[in-house]
Amino acid sequence: MRENAALKIHTLGNFQVWREGHLITPKEWGRDKTVQLFQFFITSRHRKALHKEQIFDRLWEDLDLKSAESTFKVALHGINKTLEPNRKSRTEARYLIRQGITYQLNLNEIWLDALALEEYIKIGNQALVNNPSTAIQAYQEAVELYDGIYLPNRLYEDWSSAERERLQLLVLSTFIALGELLLEQNPTESLRLAQEALLIDNTSEEAYRLQMQACLQKGNRPLAIKTYRQCVKILDDEFGVSPLPETQQLYKQIENL
Repeated sequence: MRENAALKIHTLGNFQVWREGHLITPKEWGRDKTVQLFQFFITSRHRKALHKEQIFDRLWEDLDLKSAESTFKVALHGINKTLEPNRKSRTEARYLIRQGITYQLNLNEIWLDALALEEYIKIGNQALVNNPSTAIQAYQEAVELYDGIYLPNRLYEDWSSAERERLQLLVLSTFIALGELLLEQNPTESLRLAQEALLIDNTSEEAYRLQMQACLQKGNRPLAIKTYRQCVKILDDEFGVSPLPETQQLYKQIENL
């Protein structure tokens, strides 16, 4: 994936595609099924090339084979026309690789925010133990890329849910990891990161612990105690359980100060 790629795709918080610096408009995309198919290729980027019938089963299971074939043909043509309006006929598509009746996204020709985010997180995780400053920089790059949930316009479509949840977990752990690294030098930012993590998952004890520690670093013991009580209430309301021993121990330390 190249940062200077001609095709840039944003999927986090909103779906937008830039072709040679030009934002592709909804009118240019035309039919929603064209956008849907392209988003499905993006979502399936970690898999091997997809057989047409696999695509039919995931996207248009309510259609008979003939109708699904027709829908796919029109949508695929729409993708290629939108992404490469000046491509000569009978030449290979640049962004979608076709091998017989299988298809996949050409990751070497695009920049994708979700993929860039994953790469920064990977760099941060690898540097976490031996090179914290590199980890901080990589995590900060990842956090800046995160503008919201993956493909929010496909929130209720089954084929997008697993990828959305996977990315949310990655981002959640990154907020917490970065917050822990910054705890001593910038507790205010750690507090913000903890709150961002709780917006993703309001039952995350790691995020509550980070918020408690950040409040303590800022000298706000009452808010740290209030955070623990919020944690207790949420866990009881959602799961009927108490906080983990680690969280309770942190609370006792704060209480005894």
